[in-house]
Amino acid sequence: MVGIAVVILITWLLLRYVVKEPISVLGIAPTTQRLKELALGIAFMATIGMINFLWQAHVKEISYGVNEEYGLFDFLWGSFWIFRAILFEELLFRGVLLYVLIKYVGVVKACLISAIIFGVYHWFSYEVFGARIILMAYIFLVTGAGGWMFAYAYAKTKSLYLPTGLHFGWNFVTAVIFSSGPIGNQILIEQSQVGQPSEWYTLVFFSLQAIVAPGIVTWYLAKRYNSDAA
Repeated sequence: MVGIAVVILITWLLLRYVVKEPISVLGIAPTTQRLKELALGIAFMATIGMINFLWQAHVKEISYGVNEEYGLFDFLWGSFWIFRAILFEELLFRGVLLYVLIKYVGVVKACLISAIIFGVYHWFSYEVFGARIILMAYIFLVTGAGGWMFAYAYAKTKSLYLPTGLHFGWNFVTAVIFSSGPIGNQILIEQSQVGQPSEWYTLVFFSLQAIVAPGIVTWYLAKRYNSDAA
């Protein structure tokens, strides 16, 4: 929580004394529309995440077992940990930085810059910097595509609610439901893996996360907000 408090303080200082704008320009005040966008983002990316993991489980012949030691406190703690990490990243990458970029270079260029920075950041957060070039490229493309999706969602809605929902939906399914994250065993634990997917299946899994989901979100937001402006 200290990290979030520091980011909020720096954001407020930059907006107040450098950009000369109130912190409310980031779209942090809750409204009915923004809460709907939050819920929609969570539902959409949670669905994409479930499809991704269940499909991989089928193709790779992965069996999962329920964590019998898992309780309500573990669920609440895991969910809070994911939300805290996401909120920190959203404030850092889709906060004042993206707001200023959009003002000076436009939506598309700003979102691309934000996506690139987000992808590079994950080399270090995943501790893969200096590893095999293929792994670094994979991490960059997947997280960069997510960074584009979150940035574009912020740019179009002028709010942090939709990108936070999209981000949370994917990370919650990944880390809390399928225990594939930094918080250890959660609801489901991988018991065994029998099969090895072909390169074509690997490409499909990659495209679902890096192309299909960001593509759908980009198309939907462009269509909706362009039509609203017409």
